[in-house]
Amino acid sequence: MLEGVSRTFALTIPQLPPDLCRVVSNAYLLCRIVDTIEDEPEVSADGKEYFCRQFLRAFDDAGCAESFALQLGAALSTRTLLAEHELIRNVPRVISITQSFSVPRREALRQCVRTMARGMADFQLNGAKHGLKNMEELDRYCYFVAGVVGQMLTRLFCLHSERIAERREALMPLAVSFGQGLQMTNILKDVWEDYEAGACWLPREIFAAEGCDLAELPAARNRRGFERGVRRLIGISQGHLRNAVAYSLLIPKEETGIRKFCLWAVGLAVLTLRKINHHLDYTDGNQVKISRLSVKGTILATGLTLQNDGLLTLLFSLAARGLPSAPATTLQSAVAASDSTNGTY
Repeated sequence: MLEGVSRTFALTIPQLPPDLCRVVSNAYLLCRIVDTIEDEPEVSADGKEYFCRQFLRAFDDAGCAESFALQLGAALSTRTLLAEHELIRNVPRVISITQSFSVPRREALRQCVRTMARGMADFQLNGAKHGLKNMEELDRYCYFVAGVVGQMLTRLFCLHSERIAERREALMPLAVSFGQGLQMTNILKDVWEDYEAGACWLPREIFAAEGCDLAELPAARNRRGFERGVRRLIGISQGHLRNAVAYSLLIPKEETGIRKFCLWAVGLAVLTLRKINHHLDYTDGNQVKISRLSVKGTILATGLTLQNDGLLTLLFSLAARGLPSAPATTLQSAVAASDSTNGTY
């Protein structure tokens, strides 16, 4: 199922130590269930809020999983990927695996899923067809869909290793930024596909300052103002990915699997930003999709430098050369919530 819904994570997750590989695979599928609810174009905003609530019930009570899977499965249209239909059919199985984990691991997954589901429901009700209001809104959105995942992974890493747990205070703020860097890269890559599906996650304020109205997004494809707005977001995304490199280097060198998991994701994101920056007139995500050769190059380069923090820093600096640069803009309240025990935003 993982290979069907995410080629990137199907590549990176198996690099983790076996015990982490199993729980992170399960965690990704749980998050993907929430994503499937959010992305279904034929379900109303109220319907999505309903299904998010039902999923949270199923997560806490495995007895509700079967009925949730049947209800949501019946509501999914043919516009949802077949792999996601299969995932929803297998919700009881996914949750059964979740229930087999230790209590601390289950709680880490629970906090993430509850925060993500509640946050996504809020954004569905607010609507985002013509973009989010400003950068702060985008920060909030990225926190709900990706920052919380970074926090969850950090909690799992800390449970796995006492040495990582000793660095938790430094890792947690960077974890939110790490997630946002990956999410903003995906938003930029998928902007046209998202718009066709009825959503836009770009910040209106950024583009308005460049003379571009996101309400007229299709007509803005070749406008200079739109391209300047995209470049500004590339710069902010790169700032977050610099934090992601710092996060990765805080992982002890002996944890090679976790380092690979982190650095491969960062490397692929930087290369995607490079491609977008070189093709600002793109009209389809496939036009800025990195090649298999680039993926292999990322794996080889990080493997050769994995134990040398100085070389890793240089490697990613070279990969990001020529990209716009700007400070990362993580919402401070999200960082402050990183150690919240109730998992709410």
